[in-house]
Amino acid sequence: MGIIMEKNLYEKDYYLWLEKTINLLENRQFSDLDLENLIEEIKSMSISQQKALKSNLTVILWHLLKYLQEPEKQSRSWELTLFEHRERIEEDLETSPSLKIFLTEEIFKKCYNKARKKAAIETGINLDKFPNDCPFTLAEALDFEFIPNQTI
Repeated sequence: MGIIMEKNLYEKDYYLWLEKTINLLENRQFSDLDLENLIEEIKSMSISQQKALKSNLTVILWHLLKYLQEPEKQSRSWELTLFEHRERIEEDLETSPSLKIFLTEEIFKKCYNKARKKAAIETGINLDKFPNDCPFTLAEALDFEFIPNQTI
């Protein structure tokens, strides 16, 4: 006997919807799938991957700017934050190499602009004191060994 997908199950019980969808796929009951919501979930997963990449890159750039602007306040916490977010990007790119296409110059600039604003807010230093153009390359930002060591 086949698995039956209850109408509106997606809205009523998301976890149960996931379990039934998995079972339907495993049993090749494709005609019984809730395709509309399945397609939306897959799209959402793709968008989430992109957002995570951008978020992690923004955090890295934010902390690199703090290193440049306030070298006397450098801490192990900053080092750990850089390591953690670089590691997340590295792992994401290892498991999904095609995500590299989203690390464009445009995305890098957007992430830098967000990081610049966050660094200004956190440090209390005027936004104008941070360079308009990113002083780091993408390769430097992702390099586990790279730590800026001079004040801008």
